[in-house]
Amino acid sequence: MTLSTDCVERAGPEVSRVGREGARWEAWQSCLDQIKWQQGASRSWRGREAKGVPGEDDSAVLAGRRGVVRPGDVNKHKPWLEPTYHGIITENDNAVLLDPPLIALDKDAPMRFTESFEVTVTKEGEICGFKIHGQNVPFDAVVVDKSTGEGIIRSKEKLDCELQKDYTFTIQAYDCGKGPDGTSAKKSHKATVHIQVNDVNEYAPVFKEKSYKATVTEGSQYDSILRVEAVDADCSPQFSQICSYEIVTPDVPFAIDKDGYIKNTEKLNYGKEHQYKLMVTAYDCGKRRAAEDVLVKVSIKPTCTPGWQGWNNRIEYEPGTGTLALFPNIHLETCDESVASVQVTVELETGHIGKGCDRDTYSEKSLHQLCGAASGTAELLPSPSGSLNWTVGLPTDNGHDSDQVFEFNGTQAVRIPDGVVSVNPKEPFTISVWMRHGPFGRKKETILCSSDKTDMNRHHYSLYVHGCRLIFLLRQDPSEEKKYKPAEFHWKLNQGCDEEWHHYVLNVEFPSVTLYVDGVSHEPFSVTEDYPLHPTKIETQLVVGACWQGGDLHMTQFFRGNLAGLTVRSGKVADKKVIDCLYTCKEGLDLQLPEDGGRGVKIHTNPSQLALTLEGDDIGELDKAMQHVAYLNSRQFPTPGIRRLRITSTVKCFNGASCVSVPPVDSGVIVLQPEEPKISLSGVRHFARAASEFESPEGVFLFPELRIISTITREVEPEGEGDEDPTVQESLVSEEIVHDLDTCEVTVDGDELNPAQESLEVDTARLQQKGIAVSASDLGMVFTGVDTMASYEEVLRLLRYRNWHTRSLLDRKFKLVCSELNGRYVSNEFQVEVNVIHTASPMEHASHMAAQPQFVHPEHHAFVDLSGHNLASPHPFAVVPSTATVVIVVCVSFLVFMIILGVFRIRAAHQRTMRDQDTGKENEMDWDDSALTITVNPMETYEDQHSSEEEEEEEEEEESEDGEEEDDITSADSESSEEEEGEHGDQQNVNRQQQLEWDDSTLSY
Repeated sequence: MTLSTDCVERAGPEVSRVGREGARWEAWQSCLDQIKWQQGASRSWRGREAKGVPGEDDSAVLAGRRGVVRPGDVNKHKPWLEPTYHGIITENDNAVLLDPPLIALDKDAPMRFTESFEVTVTKEGEICGFKIHGQNVPFDAVVVDKSTGEGIIRSKEKLDCELQKDYTFTIQAYDCGKGPDGTSAKKSHKATVHIQVNDVNEYAPVFKEKSYKATVTEGSQYDSILRVEAVDADCSPQFSQICSYEIVTPDVPFAIDKDGYIKNTEKLNYGKEHQYKLMVTAYDCGKRRAAEDVLVKVSIKPTCTPGWQGWNNRIEYEPGTGTLALFPNIHLETCDESVASVQVTVELETGHIGKGCDRDTYSEKSLHQLCGAASGTAELLPSPSGSLNWTVGLPTDNGHDSDQVFEFNGTQAVRIPDGVVSVNPKEPFTISVWMRHGPFGRKKETILCSSDKTDMNRHHYSLYVHGCRLIFLLRQDPSEEKKYKPAEFHWKLNQGCDEEWHHYVLNVEFPSVTLYVDGVSHEPFSVTEDYPLHPTKIETQLVVGACWQGGDLHMTQFFRGNLAGLTVRSGKVADKKVIDCLYTCKEGLDLQLPEDGGRGVKIHTNPSQLALTLEGDDIGELDKAMQHVAYLNSRQFPTPGIRRLRITSTVKCFNGASCVSVPPVDSGVIVLQPEEPKISLSGVRHFARAASEFESPEGVFLFPELRIISTITREVEPEGEGDEDPTVQESLVSEEIVHDLDTCEVTVDGDELNPAQESLEVDTARLQQKGIAVSASDLGMVFTGVDTMASYEEVLRLLRYRNWHTRSLLDRKFKLVCSELNGRYVSNEFQVEVNVIHTASPMEHASHMAAQPQFVHPEHHAFVDLSGHNLASPHPFAVVPSTATVVIVVCVSFLVFMIILGVFRIRAAHQRTMRDQDTGKENEMDWDDSALTITVNPMETYEDQHSSEEEEEEEEEEESEDGEEEDDITSADSESSEEEEGEHGDQQNVNRQQQLEWDDSTLSY
């Protein structure tokens, strides 16, 4: 029977932990005693039956009677033991728990369980001892009760599980009696005993190494940097295994798992920490901590990542500074790899600037002129203005910082007025346009269409987009012979639907049609033929953004996208140089290598100068070439904003494969806001001219002294230690600069021009020399064309105003405004007022020549100012306005008044003297005035010369308070003053003024 009761299973491991003291040990002993007697009794009697020991039959014989064991029956049998025993002993203890218990049985023993017999106990039935057989067995067996044969096994010394975990030996039992022949006591057979030594958690974990160290590269995330390992000297799996590790050092970017592997929890940075020191401990499965923690050192080394180094994320470009080196300190790091060749591409991304990059924002007509195109270019999408107003309803970007772009949303179109452009299919012509279009569907979307205005829906010529195809339709003139001719030309273009800006130029020289996209020519993949149109007298309608259906009287085939710079030029096709000039960007990449730099480096540049490719096998020379890559923006006022820069590299080793991976570089050029110029117009704002000058063929010059200047305001930092002194402020300095103008517009302020009696005229020959175009209307005149401020100043000074019916004209006002870059910078509004001086005829006023001599002046040519008027008279008979006469009279009257107040007592005598002088003067006033002509200014009204003295005093006070009035006196005033000095006195002038009378009823005003 195997010992398997619950109490034994519970008590076995518990006793090894708590020792022999306490309640658990007592429970174990009680349980053991109970089991021993139960098993002993049952097994003993069954064993006796099997081996001939008296059993139940013998007890039945003996039942009912009392008897005494006879001596002849003593010690006949050997003791009996179980064949195998299993025992458990806890190290550092000496008691062995056996299963089954150690009990030796002998048939010679009395029947102790039969109470009806009188038993005589003899020594032959007792167990005297146990003998252990084996070499160096640290156990011995002790008889506890001889009569019952109970014994125990115990250790002779302290056992150590770590030295030996189990023991196996044999044991025999021998009784106390002698055999019938007088020999020694009987011995049992040899039973096998297996004893296991239970472990005690007496040892703490110990690390195999005194310290650990590892080196990692910065910027990497490792699954395992190193492993620490600890061991436990205990023998049992429970206490000898390491169940967990722990990093004791707080706040470190590392973690450790149960197997001792250490990893980093974040990317390490050499600049932040060169080395980390960690303390690590271990725990066995009995939760016992290591006796000593171990030190772990993790060193960080700088990473060697192949790539470009020494570049900046942000590069600022100041307008007007020329080229700017983008990467002056850049170099390529290959981490000591053997490199055979390197290919580098530098790209400048400008797709978000204007129409793909920074270009001049002049009108398209002006750009064609600058690029050398022949005259005759008609601009179909001009900036809205007074005379060019058909694009007013289209949404635009206002054309300030970038090119003016018109948006078509699929419902808008503009009709081009008649006479703006005329296309003859028999003659060559060119269509040029900037377009941005996306994949919006399969419907036809018309860019430009000329169709019947009424009655029919015939398309004479049109340019439209169908999906990603660009199609040009040209129907031949009805006068052509009736046979099939090329009529529709098709191009498959990815550019037509990629939503990017592209420049399209269509050179039509029938039957040949050539398309240039971004300066690259494309041949049509399909050409469809058709008959010429039937002859009719129906006029045509030119539309941008759709096509007019004259028969249905509505628009169709609307365009969706953006258009700009749409022009048509008849009579000549554009050459390749002009096309390249129109497309070329004003910004781009530039590379100028010195003689000693970039040897052996191959350089490739695309036509737009927005990409640059360098290739070489010497890293050092390639670095020198990259350090000279520069950004250039040739515009005087570039579009501000960011331009993305990207560097991509391919490194090849000697085996021909890519061995080093170089990450791309993303940077940016920040074009700063240019200092905005202030365009100022100045000159004579108010002057008068004789009516005869307005009626003459030359007319009157409106801006004879026009001055055009442009200034910018700069901040000047204080010199010396001004930066450290917070009280020192930056000063603003105005600086004059020179730049071009592209438009000057002269408009009438008031009623529109009446072509029947007035006009504005220019020097056509001078305009042709300057290359400035002019367009006139009833509203005024517009000068267009890119030229210098000096050229515009010269042309505008020659602008003349004529009016050949001045009888009812008193004045005319004009306004002048000039601008640069298609309205990006606009000048002030310069206003000019010109007055008409009407002159009386000499024959009509022959009897009224008794005028004051100071009203007649000799010929002079200087431009002088009088009360805001410029009396620049190239003719000898200019007349002083009456205001000057009034001023003179008031001054003299004031002097007389002061004399009267001061010298009242001599007033009578003084008046008598003056009357005598007046009488003499009247005789002197007789002269031959037959050749004189008196000119009257109708704008001035004569005031009563005999007004009250109080009014004269008020006027005199106002004149004396205005000290600048005398400084602005005209040449006519100066001459009048000289004549007054030649008279006898001021009072004589007063009397002479009173006597000046004539009949002016016949004068014409």
